[in-house]
Amino acid sequence: MIHATSRAAAAGIRVPQIGTFRLPDIKNEPTMDYAAGSSERQQLMAAVKEMSSKKHHVPLVINGKEVRTGKVLEQVNPGNKAQVLCTYENAGPTEVAAAIEGALAAKSKWESLPIADRQAIFLRAADLVATKHRYRLMAASMLGQGKNIWQAEIDAATESADFLRFNVKYSSEIYAQQPPCNAAGVWNRSEYRPLEGFVYAVSPFNFTAIGVNLAAAPALMGNTVMWKPSNSAVLSNYVAYEIMREAGVPDGVIQFVPGDAASMTKQIFDHPEFASLHFTGSTFVFKNMWKQIASNIDKYRSYPRIVGETGGKNYHLVHPSADIANVVNNTIRGAFEFQGQKCSACSRLYVPKSKWAQIRDGLVAAAESIKQGPVTDPANFMGPVINQAAYDKITNYIEYARNASDCEIIAGGKYSDSEGFYIRPTIVVTTDPFTKTMKEEIFGPVLTVYVYEDTQIDSVVDLVGETTPYGLTGAIFAEDRQAAVDLGTRLLHTAGNFYINDKCTGAVVGQQPFGGARASGTNDKPGSAGLLQRFVSPRSVKENMVPISGFTYPSNQ
Repeated sequence: MIHATSRAAAAGIRVPQIGTFRLPDIKNEPTMDYAAGSSERQQLMAAVKEMSSKKHHVPLVINGKEVRTGKVLEQVNPGNKAQVLCTYENAGPTEVAAAIEGALAAKSKWESLPIADRQAIFLRAADLVATKHRYRLMAASMLGQGKNIWQAEIDAATESADFLRFNVKYSSEIYAQQPPCNAAGVWNRSEYRPLEGFVYAVSPFNFTAIGVNLAAAPALMGNTVMWKPSNSAVLSNYVAYEIMREAGVPDGVIQFVPGDAASMTKQIFDHPEFASLHFTGSTFVFKNMWKQIASNIDKYRSYPRIVGETGGKNYHLVHPSADIANVVNNTIRGAFEFQGQKCSACSRLYVPKSKWAQIRDGLVAAAESIKQGPVTDPANFMGPVINQAAYDKITNYIEYARNASDCEIIAGGKYSDSEGFYIRPTIVVTTDPFTKTMKEEIFGPVLTVYVYEDTQIDSVVDLVGETTPYGLTGAIFAEDRQAAVDLGTRLLHTAGNFYINDKCTGAVVGQQPFGGARASGTNDKPGSAGLLQRFVSPRSVKENMVPISGFTYPSNQ
């Protein structure tokens, strides 16, 4: 086994910095509308048609070389489960070991590359996402993950580009953080070293951009990365990986290794140079990973950095002063966009009795009017849920609500998996604020409503924080400014992303850094400099300019 210290000793010559560079202006990637007849819609749908016309194959990529194992799995189109969108290689112990060693071998040269050159690679990747490969990446996300045009646009296209660009901006801000004071004859400075070892990035199915960020963020800071994509998002993640390679990410810096999560994770956590986990997924899996890391703590060269964003049971709390139409429209979007498969999706709604009749009518009418079907039809607001396991889990919750004495389904409740995994947007009203569908993360298009007496809003605020262990996102709706201030104060720890008169989804990089605490994760805020800080180990350097003439101090006289 090659150790980090011996590799560092054998590293190439450090490239001198011969200028202090100013970054291009960093701004959010503009969204396109994809209106009927527009050029962008025509180009995107042509990319969808082309991608759908063939079965793709995704290899492992280790040290820049495509690897085939003979252990091949399938990713199906969730809207047409008979269609195998791609086959992909499944990494075993031999491939994982080779990928780890390759990542460690690539580390010294990569971390010695000046930050400006690493930044240039990821800025180029962002431009490739936004231009040359925009529609291809979106098409893979639409077909593979069941996203309609808008959901693919704000994820695969704009958020991916935003992560890549804003991380560059934040990395410069971190490097610029230097000691404010120097004693006479002394120069103090701070260096931001990559972690010793390698980073393990485990990405989810629901956001292509999250996969991009999980791998790219630590790599930008000089780390090498093992990237394990979700088995339900392999194709889009591979397209993103190919884009980063085209942009200039060197061989071995990011290893693309789909495979069995449990066995790969165990092998990686057993390695002494495991340095960090960068994770997005379920709370249950994340807790188990944390326990595995803890049980191996004596093996590691350094204490591993554990960075994770997990589940949510997110809420909309309606004050009696709220604008009814705004509540209805934002709740429909927050609960049912992308079939409720966002970590931030609204699944709890608290409504005052005085407003319930109007809100109920609005919600039911809107939910029943939603068009749903294949992503190849741009008119569909909703598509399928991701796979059979998700379909079965979500429909079990619907049947629970249908049979529970304290619940009533007022919209939806229908589903079919005859062609794809389709579940209608479902609204449940409950008389028990602690009923199962109010407490547990469903991760699907199911919204549960609790109607409260207007005079009991104080106790309802307490319910919001007591009902679930999560603390990811939440929103309040109130036209009364003092009420909004009071609610925001009392709900301080219930959500890491908190919205006023807006839906609880849709955080934008550079505007609303994302993440929550409690059982929702470590709240390191992707989309901010705070996340990048987790992948560096600062070194303080003091350089003395004037030799001392003795060792005693005046107080010794």
